Amino acid sequence: MGSPLHLTLLAGPVEAVPVPKPVIDALVSVEVTESATGPSGFQLTFKLGNNSILQTLFLLASGAPIPVMRVILVATFSGLPQVIIDGIIEHNEVVPDAMSGSAKLIVTGHDLSSLMNLIDFSGIPYPGMSADLRVLTILAKYAAFGIVPEVIPVPVPDIPVPLLQIPRQDGTDLAYIQQLAREVGYVFYMSPGPLPGMNQAYWGPQVRFGTPQNSLNVNMDSWTNVESLNFRYQPQSSVMPMVWIQDATTNVTIPVIIPPVTPFNPPLGAVVPTPQTVPPLTDTAKLTPGLALMRGMALAVQKADVVSGEGTLDVTRYGQILRARSLVGVRGAGVAFDGMHFVDSTTHQLKPGEYKQSFVLKRNALISNLPVVPATPY
Repeated sequence: MGSPLHLTLLAGPVEAVPVPKPVIDALVSVEVTESATGPSGFQLTFKLGNNSILQTLFLLASGAPIPVMRVILVATFSGLPQVIIDGIIEHNEVVPDAMSGSAKLIVTGHDLSSLMNLIDFSGIPYPGMSADLRVLTILAKYAAFGIVPEVIPVPVPDIPVPLLQIPRQDGTDLAYIQQLAREVGYVFYMSPGPLPGMNQAYWGPQVRFGTPQNSLNVNMDSWTNVESLNFRYQPQSSVMPMVWIQDATTNVTIPVIIPPVTPFNPPLGAVVPTPQTVPPLTDTAKLTPGLALMRGMALAVQKADVVSGEGTLDVTRYGQILRARSLVGVRGAGVAFDGMHFVDSTTHQLKPGEYKQSFVLKRNALISNLPVVPATPY
């Protein structure tokens, strides 16, 4: 890839190492997806010749003799290296071209959370452990892959008394961790970096605050740095869940309405539309009050985004790589949509000499709550 962009590809079992030059020369395109609430994925497309070294790579990635093939992609833009994916190969496809006599090798996979979905550990007990301690215990076994746990304690922990109840795992590590996250309104994902071979396994509330990225500018003549950006306003999507809490002494059930703006979901705008529906969560009466409230807050956060934006950009013009799971400012889109937005997902599309991205923005309010939107981070 030409300056100021440089792509580094590493591959190997457990520890990925730089691939030989013929592999890089055969690389046609790269596509990487990042999501704020789920696993990231990648797809690599190579030119495949009859005597290509990629024939060996294809056999290795297919499970003979190595069952797990790790791939790391590092994009260096303007001298700043960033790991955009660290995952394992799950699928390979050879696409012959009868007209040219050549073929393409398409390699696809997901981030290292796929490792946690290989073995079913149903039945493992976790006596006297809250949900966050169970997650830490599960993640500890993946330290050899450079996975560092980042587990946020549950605000209202529910620790079962071992004499009365012992929680047991149901399914694979990934399925169980995701189940625990849903029960308390958290998310779980793998974030690659900051160095190749390192990953942060985040289990906690979806954070919507912090230092924003370079602003996205539209309708600003020479300052415009995106190719397209469209917004939708859907106030009917927001809800105020009603949870039922049962008093242990009197057995009286008390309804509690959860607003769309919670500590997990601070307002990113000045005007938060009033939710139009109040769905009841009737199954929360059997839970502890803390878990019932967190279940309601989880649904409120999932449905609170009334503003969504979709767009595309050229990284060279934008000036940096736009990353998901963080904030970004928008300028020039109008009074209703200017201001801070949460980057819900991004898709990286790389070809020789080209780096473009498509992205999805989310926000739970209209009109900026900031006097100005900075062009660059604070």
